[in-house]
Amino acid sequence: MRFLFDRDTWQEVYDSMSKNKLRTVITMIGVWWGILLLIGLLGSARGMENSFNRLFGSFATNSVFVWGQSTSKPFKGFQEGKRVTLTLSDAKKVEENVEGIEFVVPRNQNSSLVVRNFLSGNFGIAGDFPLLDQVQKKKLLHGRFINQSDIDNKRKVAVISEDVYKQLFEKDEYAIGELIQINNSNYSVIGIFDVGNVNMGPSDDIHIPFSTFQQIYNQGENIGWIMITGKPEYDIKQIEEDAKLMLKNLNRIHPEDKRAFGSFNLGNEFGKLTGFLKGMQFLTWFVGIATLIAGVFAIGNILLITVKERTKEIGVRRALGATPFEIKRQIVVEAVFLTLIAGLFGILTGGWILIALDSAFGQGPDATLVNASVSILVVFIALLVLVTLGTLIGLIPAFKATSIKPIEALREE
Repeated sequence: MRFLFDRDTWQEVYDSMSKNKLRTVITMIGVWWGILLLIGLLGSARGMENSFNRLFGSFATNSVFVWGQSTSKPFKGFQEGKRVTLTLSDAKKVEENVEGIEFVVPRNQNSSLVVRNFLSGNFGIAGDFPLLDQVQKKKLLHGRFINQSDIDNKRKVAVISEDVYKQLFEKDEYAIGELIQINNSNYSVIGIFDVGNVNMGPSDDIHIPFSTFQQIYNQGENIGWIMITGKPEYDIKQIEEDAKLMLKNLNRIHPEDKRAFGSFNLGNEFGKLTGFLKGMQFLTWFVGIATLIAGVFAIGNILLITVKERTKEIGVRRALGATPFEIKRQIVVEAVFLTLIAGLFGILTGGWILIALDSAFGQGPDATLVNASVSILVVFIALLVLVTLGTLIGLIPAFKATSIKPIEALREE
């Protein structure tokens, strides 16, 4: 490795590059563009992935929502068109008997006029259990979410969204403990939450205890829909099919009736998004490395031309005792140096572009590229690929240089 610190080695590299500066720069552009493309696209893909994760971060993504509709087939004495209503008993049996389920969250929903002093508005009222805060985490700005004591005592308490707060309260007014009227009944505000960018299902402007909702709206055991969350190692699509089949058996519905229950499989849709991102990353690596290879081949071609121009010089060195290995080593060093310098410029330029993208598209709650960046490992791998390719491509002109006999090289005009 001593030759790398030899002044003569780098003087030869400099002389070779400075003889035709324009050709050297044009040669390096291919590698620069390839690494720039790789860093830019990988960083953008990571920014999109971070954006999706922020949007769905509060959700247990391995989830499916199921609700009752109307039957499309007669079965066991029931005519087509029977209205299907889910119950707490249905939710309990699904949780106990379907393999792979982690949580089953029964939910109810209604819309009501909400009044405070002289201010009012129509909002979605959701009857919920404390478990909802585990599978659909609420970003609380003040106060707390519903707890089990609220359920057991059927308390008239409410967790309101920031939008409800802005409509019913004065700016900077402290709302925790204040009363609001829902259907002419007073509820104490116990929490305020940020709605966020994604809301699955009907609008959840106000959450009240599930037991209180049952009593106020005379729901009995009926529920609007259930949110089923599967364990990470289980297929949520299979869980959805098993849960629907059990619900059909419990409600005496034809097994092949596809209209009786509606559903939205969040896990399946999220899988499509992550699959798209993985495909985009693979395509980015493919395009970036292909561009790098093309750029490195251009360097190899230029070095072949350079070797041709330096035939006489190589002959003189051979005649003075330079070994074939020393000639090859010099050519390979030049190839690696060119690819490495072009690659480093590409990495720096790619980093600046990612910073610009983050400033333009990565700020605010609706950002499309959140923290567009690449890891140090990716940069290291890219440099390793460059050095490897530079070494391999440099061997071609190196062998060409040593294939020339000294006496023939000296005669070259």
